[in-house]
Amino acid sequence: MPLRAPFDAPIGLDQNHVSYYSTSMKIEKLGIEHKDLLVRLLKDIRQPLSEYTFPNLYLFRQNHDYEVVLDKEVFIRGRSYDGHTYLMPTTDLRKIDPASLRELMRSVEYLFPIPEEWLSVFGPDEFEISFAEGDADYVYTVEKMSTLKGRNLHKKRNLLKQFLELYEHDAKPLTNDRLDDARFVLNEWLATTEMKPADTDHASCFEALARYEELVLCGGIYYAQGEPAGFVLGEELNEETFVLHFAKARTKFKGVYQYMFNNFAKILPTKYKYLNLEQDLDKENLRVFKSSYAPEVMLRKARVRWKDRAG
Repeated sequence: MPLRAPFDAPIGLDQNHVSYYSTSMKIEKLGIEHKDLLVRLLKDIRQPLSEYTFPNLYLFRQNHDYEVVLDKEVFIRGRSYDGHTYLMPTTDLRKIDPASLRELMRSVEYLFPIPEEWLSVFGPDEFEISFAEGDADYVYTVEKMSTLKGRNLHKKRNLLKQFLELYEHDAKPLTNDRLDDARFVLNEWLATTEMKPADTDHASCFEALARYEELVLCGGIYYAQGEPAGFVLGEELNEETFVLHFAKARTKFKGVYQYMFNNFAKILPTKYKYLNLEQDLDKENLRVFKSSYAPEVMLRKARVRWKDRAG
């Protein structure tokens, strides 16, 4: 609450001539050249939201038209899956100059994705805060995913048991010599979806495999009956949360997803307490699938609109 006062004070802008950007500002298409800068900034704020990682931003840069806004602070400007323009901060908003922030906000519809812990700086008279259901990350405890304990997960345990009994199986780290196996799974997965590649995350996942080491990703690959059956791919979000950006499998192997999630949770270093499976983007199939694992929490992301944006 102590930082709310500056937002309540007038900015002093000339309402007849609003300049969104300072003369020193640079706006660049987000690219691999921004990796070192953004990795450092995003690691410093230690947010568990799935967007706050360079590989996520880079791999989905075309989906969201991401640009890097370089000024006193660094922001990511993009477009949400439902078509709205926004700015994503790369520094804790409680440390950013309010006047500069509000002027930048004139160029977009809202700030996003904003952690709930930062919302105390936004006075309700001046800002409108909303949450979209499809934005929220599904977060599970690693312990629950590694044991599948509980009445509401009995179907998952049964599917896992069936997989282990039906197929000869093996789990391996996803290393360079197994990336072709992962590409095979990815293409097989796409064929069974009967969707156009542009309507899926196939291209982003393919690039993640191509830049696996460069993006410092980590994953596991799974085999059934001697064939590549599935893989998971992700990275550390903060000291206690690991995020899975991709999980792809050949569903001809019944129970393969349950096997992958259960096995990967078992081999994660003990420092990770939570597993983030990202949002569902308002896609019903993803919502049903992710909800079925009984998330520990739905990590909400605020959209913050400045009511006086139009000036």
